[in-house]
Amino acid sequence: MGAPNLNSSDYYEILGCPRSASDAELKKAYRKLAVKWHPDKNPDNEEATKNFQKVSEAFATLSDPKKRQMYDQYGEEGARAADQMGENGGGGFPGGFGGFGGGRPGGGVQHMSQEEAAEFFAHAFGGGDPFGGMFGGMGGMGGMSGPSIRFQSSRGGGFGGMGGDPFMDMLGGLGGGMSGMGGQRGGMAGMRQQSMPTMATKQYDVIPNGTIVSLKGLVNAAIHNGDRGVIKQYIPTSKRYVVELEDEDETLSVRPENLLQHVHVKIHDIQSQPELNEQTGTIITWCPNKGRYNIYIANMTKVVSLKPGNVILENGTVARVEGLTGKPEMNGKWGTIKNWVKESNKYDVQLSPSQIIRVKVENMIL
Repeated sequence: MGAPNLNSSDYYEILGCPRSASDAELKKAYRKLAVKWHPDKNPDNEEATKNFQKVSEAFATLSDPKKRQMYDQYGEEGARAADQMGENGGGGFPGGFGGFGGGRPGGGVQHMSQEEAAEFFAHAFGGGDPFGGMFGGMGGMGGMSGPSIRFQSSRGGGFGGMGGDPFMDMLGGLGGGMSGMGGQRGGMAGMRQQSMPTMATKQYDVIPNGTIVSLKGLVNAAIHNGDRGVIKQYIPTSKRYVVELEDEDETLSVRPENLLQHVHVKIHDIQSQPELNEQTGTIITWCPNKGRYNIYIANMTKVVSLKPGNVILENGTVARVEGLTGKPEMNGKWGTIKNWVKESNKYDVQLSPSQIIRVKVENMIL
């Protein structure tokens, strides 16, 4: 599998797949790119929306046997001709997706609109739920057979009632070797065969192994921003985490500030939209310019943007202390959330085996 080229006009190159790719390989590539560029994950980002439309259009064509055959022989015009045949349109997805709207000036193949791309994605992964089931059927962790592992078990508690949340099932099949650190390939051959060192004592300021994360703010390996993976190891000497990327035989070594944890949350004290209160969801992005999390609420099949003060992180989450004025020396420290005190809207946060502090909810940031 090659690197996706979103500037290409070739559907295979857009998905980063060879022309010999199987249906499963095409779907896997589409899933990863569609999740990365989904508008709900990239609000107010016109480039992301266009990329989402491109990858959706590419997969909509290549997932249909007749259209793929015509595309392979005659290009985009061939795929359009397959649409006009009226058979097998849309790769078997409900409603079909032949004849995309908004064609090119002067004729040529018509392209998929944002609405059509979103509808196609919903049908492809979850039957109308834009994130549901998008990582199902990926097998067990580390090459083990069996169902997907739910990483919620790595937490010390939780809210319950989160069954069917796609984000906590998404990486059940990560089993590739560790091929590189810090964005570099190679140099770590055989690492998977070696057992990871175990920690003799609990480290309350370290994000647990098995936590699902996305990468953000990378400079030297910017191509991986938005990619998802799972934490495999923390390296104290470099203060970095080894992250195994989803669907790739590769690891990266990244700083804590370059990680976003996809943890479960409970929504609290929303005055303007009280129907959101007590709903549980999953953090999918952090918007630094707005100081808000984007949270997917499975029960409502919607994404909401909320301030940290209205988002209760589940017990066991490791977060960073920020914005304290009374004890500024605590800012920047990481600790494990042990308990949420509803009456004061504060957390009990354990920084070390001997130190627990009480912090306002808005002062604990992922």
